Amino acid sequence: MCSSDLSFHAMIPIYLAYLVVVPIMAWNDVDKVAFEPSGKRPDDQPGTTYLLVGSDSRGNLTRAQRREYHTGDASGQRTDTIMLLHTGSGPNLLMSIPRDSLVDVPGYGTTKINAAYAFGGAKLLVKTIEQDTGIRIDDYVEVGLGGLVDVVDAVGGITICPTFDMKDKLAGLNIKKGCQHAGGVTALGYARSRHTDPRFGDITRAKHQREVVSAVGKKVLSPWTFLNPFRYWKVVHAAPASFAVGKGMSPVRAAMWAMAMNSVNGKDGLTCGVPISDLAVHWDPTRSKEMFKAIIDDDTGSISSSLCSPTGLPKAITG
Repeated sequence: MCSSDLSFHAMIPIYLAYLVVVPIMAWNDVDKVAFEPSGKRPDDQPGTTYLLVGSDSRGNLTRAQRREYHTGDASGQRTDTIMLLHTGSGPNLLMSIPRDSLVDVPGYGTTKINAAYAFGGAKLLVKTIEQDTGIRIDDYVEVGLGGLVDVVDAVGGITICPTFDMKDKLAGLNIKKGCQHAGGVTALGYARSRHTDPRFGDITRAKHQREVVSAVGKKVLSPWTFLNPFRYWKVVHAAPASFAVGKGMSPVRAAMWAMAMNSVNGKDGLTCGVPISDLAVHWDPTRSKEMFKAIIDDDTGSISSSLCSPTGLPKAITG
């Protein structure tokens, strides 16, 4: 065996150690969020349900970043993105809850669901979702506006596939329809734009958000990420500035979440909107309960295409 072969084999355990040590170092810097509400909650359920929220807070963005990302200077903090990811015995399910969904927020009556976060942070949002769906939230992940840009850029960009031309000055977006490469700023605009689809508006935005997060998941867990030490370093160290996780989440559980995000948009996964009955975003009283029960029972394999649709609307409305 030549000396170069010996050198290569000697490097393998060192690189494996690098793959393990780097995320452990970064994990210590990830913010941990108290998300579990007090009071009565749904009992433990089979499978695992993660709540993923995207905060519209501009607090951590510099003035230059606000201009570059076209976020404006809105005050306060609401959740532009609300998704449930369920993993278990059946296909992984990623379900958007439109931010304008009209629901009962404990202590505040019927209002838009994203107001729950503004009123009481992660705990009230979790309490609202658990109360209105019966689904127990096991873990929590939060990403900010700048965080999405950083992660997309760290993986070298993602592929997005708009089905129509999109031009939205408020989101800093001007792209043609068709699959294309997108860097962090474009991906953020694509996920934020709610004015480019005159028919479905915010419902289409939720669909684009699912597309973006699942594309990021695929790139993060691609072999190239682990084979390229520089990209691996960038991806892992983008996490502390990009994400916050629920208190109690372990690095292993976080890795399981990332792996699950990798398989929601293919033949072995389901991606859909919460079943709604109209564009005023009232949850469909029958179809939504069927969806929630399938998640509670860890029976995503029984969910049909008529129940899991991109918009959440029934085909009688979408055609």
